[in-house]
Amino acid sequence: MQKISLAAAAATAPRNGLAEIVRLNDQRIKVGRFEGRFAWHSHESEDELFWVLRGRLTLQFRDHDVVLDAGEMLVVPAGIEHRSVATEEAHVVIIHPATTVLPPPADEA
Repeated sequence: MQKISLAAAAATAPRNGLAEIVRLNDQRIKVGRFEGRFAWHSHESEDELFWVLRGRLTLQFRDHDVVLDAGEMLVVPAGIEHRSVATEEAHVVIIHPATTVLPPPADEA
C-alpha cells in the first residue's frame, strides 16, 4: 500500500502520454498531461473513463462533443468512436481494463 498524489503524478507524467499509477484488479489507472488532439478510435469491448483533474478536455464523438472541466468525468462506452482534444494542457486520469490499447496523439498516428 502506498499513498498516491494525483496532482504530483500528473505533473511528472509525459506530455501527451500516460503514466500508469496503479492497478486495481484488472483495471489500469493512468494519469497524463494532454495537449492537442488524439486519433479517432474506439475500444471494441472495453469502457474507458476520463476524469479531468486540471484544465479542460473535450471528448469528441462523431455526432457531438462533451466538454469536461476540472473535477468532471465521463465514461465512454465500448464501441463508441471518440477522440480527446485539449487546446491547453489538461491533467487527466484514465481508467480502463489492462487489455485496452490506447492511440498515440493524432500528430503521431
